[in-house]
Amino acid sequence: MTAPIHRIFGRPLDAEMPKGFDQAIFGMGCYWGVERLFWQLDGVWLTEVGFAGGTVADPSYKQVCAGGTNHAEVVRVIFDSSRISYDRLLQIFWENHNPTQGNRQGNDVGSQYRSMIMYFTDSQRAAAERSKADYGNRLAVGGFPNITTQIVPAAPFYPAEADHQQYLDRYPDGYCGLRGTGVKAHASDIAEGI
Repeated sequence: MTAPIHRIFGRPLDAEMPKGFDQAIFGMGCYWGVERLFWQLDGVWLTEVGFAGGTVADPSYKQVCAGGTNHAEVVRVIFDSSRISYDRLLQIFWENHNPTQGNRQGNDVGSQYRSMIMYFTDSQRAAAERSKADYGNRLAVGGFPNITTQIVPAAPFYPAEADHQQYLDRYPDGYCGLRGTGVKAHASDIAEGI
C-alpha cells in the first residue's frame, strides 16, 4: 500500500528522514491540533499523527479510544535542527497544553490524552528533563499542581488512519482541544531564531 502524501509538505508520510535531521514524539492530548501546531513551524520537515506508549501492535483509533491499549495519541515530528532546535520544540510543547492534568486534556478524558515526551537520544532525554523541571517551577509560581508528563524512551510509533493525518487542514473548523496554561516556558534560544 502506498503511503499517504502529507497535505502540507507534499512528501510521503513514510519518507526516509534526511541525513542530519532529527525526530521527536510528543503527546499533548487530541493529536489533530498538536499536528497543526508543529507543521506550522519553520524547520519542521514532516509531521504524522499516531499512537505510542501502549501494549497493542498497530492499534486502530477506535481501539485506542475504547481503552485497554494504553497508547497515547501522539505526533511524530521530523525536523532540521539547524533551523529549529529541540529546545524550541519543547517550549512549544509546554506552552500549548496543560501538562498537569494526568490522563486528560480539558474535556478529553482517558489515558490516550496524557502528556508525554518520547526521547530518541540521551541529549533529548536530558533536555526534556531539564525543561520539565524548569517549567514545573514556573507552573508552581502560577499556582498550578505538579507536572504529570511522562518522559520515556521512544517506543514503536503506529501511524493513525489516513483520514486523521493533517485533519485540520482538511477540516479547518474541526475539533481542536489545545489549551495552554498561559505560563511561558524558558526560551534561551528564541533570540537566535532557532
